[in-house]
Amino acid sequence: MSQQLENIEEVLASHKLSSEDYTHIKQILGREPNLVEIGIFSAMWSEHCSYKSSKVHLSGFPTKAPWVIQGPGENAGVIDIGGGYAAVFKMESHNHPSFIEPYQGAATGVGGIMRDVFTMGARPVANLNALRFGNVLNDDDIAKHQRYLVRGVVEGIGGYGNCMGVPTIGGETSFDECYNGNILVNAFTLGIAKSDEIFYGRADGIGNPVIYVGAKTGRDGLGGAVMSSDSFTEESKSLRPTVQVGDPFTEKLLLEACLELFKTDHVIGIQDMGAAGLTSSAFEMAGRSGSGMIMHLDRVPAREEGMTPYDFMLSESQERMLLCAKKGSEAEIIKIFEKWDLDAAVIGEVTATGNMELFWHGEKVAEVPVNPVSEEAPVLNRPMVRPAYLDKIGDVTIDDFARVANQEAFEKLTKSMEVVDKSWIYTQYDSMVQTNTIKKGGMLDASVIRVKENGKALAMSADCNVRYCYIDPKGGAAAAVIESGRNVAMSGARPLAITDCLNYGNPENPEVMWQFGQGCLGIKEACAALTTPVIGGNVSLYNETNGVSVFPTPSIATVGVNDDANRVLMSSFQGEGNTLYLVGDNKSEFGGSLYMKEICGAVAGKLPVIDYEDELALWELVIEANKKGILECAKDASSGGVAIALAKMAAVSGLGCSAKMLVRDERDIFAESMSRAIIEVKQENSASFETMVGTLMCQKIGTVGGDKVKINNVEMSLQELQDNYFNTFKRVIERDL
Repeated sequence: MSQQLENIEEVLASHKLSSEDYTHIKQILGREPNLVEIGIFSAMWSEHCSYKSSKVHLSGFPTKAPWVIQGPGENAGVIDIGGGYAAVFKMESHNHPSFIEPYQGAATGVGGIMRDVFTMGARPVANLNALRFGNVLNDDDIAKHQRYLVRGVVEGIGGYGNCMGVPTIGGETSFDECYNGNILVNAFTLGIAKSDEIFYGRADGIGNPVIYVGAKTGRDGLGGAVMSSDSFTEESKSLRPTVQVGDPFTEKLLLEACLELFKTDHVIGIQDMGAAGLTSSAFEMAGRSGSGMIMHLDRVPAREEGMTPYDFMLSESQERMLLCAKKGSEAEIIKIFEKWDLDAAVIGEVTATGNMELFWHGEKVAEVPVNPVSEEAPVLNRPMVRPAYLDKIGDVTIDDFARVANQEAFEKLTKSMEVVDKSWIYTQYDSMVQTNTIKKGGMLDASVIRVKENGKALAMSADCNVRYCYIDPKGGAAAAVIESGRNVAMSGARPLAITDCLNYGNPENPEVMWQFGQGCLGIKEACAALTTPVIGGNVSLYNETNGVSVFPTPSIATVGVNDDANRVLMSSFQGEGNTLYLVGDNKSEFGGSLYMKEICGAVAGKLPVIDYEDELALWELVIEANKKGILECAKDASSGGVAIALAKMAAVSGLGCSAKMLVRDERDIFAESMSRAIIEVKQENSASFETMVGTLMCQKIGTVGGDKVKINNVEMSLQELQDNYFNTFKRVIERDL
């Protein structure tokens, strides 16, 4: 079984293992490893699978609350949503594959996260995504390539999600030059299950069979987890073979077969074959229960000739699951999967040895102790240094730049890629399939579905202001948690938990590692203060090309529950003559703002002040006032300030407004102070609302109606505003077609 490998330095380098790793592997095995074993350690100790650079910073996340059924450590997190039902959700990255091959990279990202959810026993009912691209505005090769990537990624997300019959109901898309060399594609799925019928990824019970189900295994995706644990260079364009190819029609069959299987009592545990394929699923299932496993790799259904044990263990072919079943149920399980035209094969069994023993036509080709592969993976306490750039940008204000008239700034901001409507994207997604969507993409802030089973609604929002994270990595990460939660609260739902996708640059750069550590501190602080625990997530490092790392991008997705699906609050104007209020303190805070980026051409300054008490008070006001039925709509004022929030509300509703707010400086209509919202109320409910406001700052700023949007000294016809808002993005993205 063990043989001396030739050119060991070359083998280690190609598997991204160090000489220290090799010494450690020999200590664990008590001998020289063979190539299959090297491949197993390489995958399981990759950044993508072992979290070796991030683990020390992830400990201490708030993960518990009375409504949390399952926190981090499983395929997806689970929260109780009442009435005997649970929401199962998670967000994951597919950044590197999507940059190499945008359609398949994005499609398989969507497929993988859906499997994570339905492997827990939940039917997927909603998808979101958080997408980051580079500059798409110019006529140079970089911008042309970015437009190509946008088109490919969106087509991949739509193609896979639509075929699965799962609505994509929202998300966010933003653009910054820092993503020119590394786009980010973060996919989120939420499913519904009965709270007492959750399935876990465990391999328990000595002698119980291990069964492979789903599509056949090929060589696609070989080395994918290792590839995603390194930076890009010019040579990375040759990595196309490491990108998996997805088949949503097979996944749909796999979903239905699994949900049928879950109605039986045959299943002990089940695990998606995601990154590192059969290796990670087998080791994770055995590891969670402290058992061992025998697998006969020649029994794995193959779709290519001449595949080796190495290929079978490291392939990342899609639409596959590994399950541990009750002994004696094999025939019935195989019958279910064959009914759905899927492969199913008993490939092994659970043992008491604590070892993973792999056989090939009766010959043992690898034996690796399960526990050390995960428990003894390298944990790196990488050096951290506060980035030098922070000293240069911290004291910058908008007064350091030439003053621009408010009207000119407003006209420019309403055409900003960050502001304009992305209907070109979200109309490619089926948002209404399953007929439960109440608030979808384009309707601003959180997206909402009803839960037919208990009459409630689930609100969800994915957010991250990357400029905030650049100027203040800790505060920016906290702000992402805050804004994601605020968007959910503005729909009338109570935020309950988050999942995250922590996208950062090269962890071998001490400044990037400092950004990551600070980001984790910010998330911990905000989640604790807002009682929105982290129930799962993903870390994506090495988002760097030719030495240039992306801005820190901790994408946060928050899920909340509204007890009454008939009381979902909208985020755009609802009626002529209604009164508009601005709740929250408006200060001259422009650090990291859209105004500073678009008008001043800088990402700099001090982060707006965070006050968790004010934030929670705002959430409570909106949630409770909505329960009483006295609100018409609520929209948070964030990127672009009050002026841009009102512009979006008007454009989406087709109703104008006239507003005047108190400011210290006329530019403050674009300021981005935290914990603010615009609230629309019918005149007859104004007194009741004002009574509920309590100690929060609140000013009546105007009324809904007319064919213009007016705020202080700026105005624009509704017709021009809607043209800017609805048509700009299409013009830009289709420029090359």
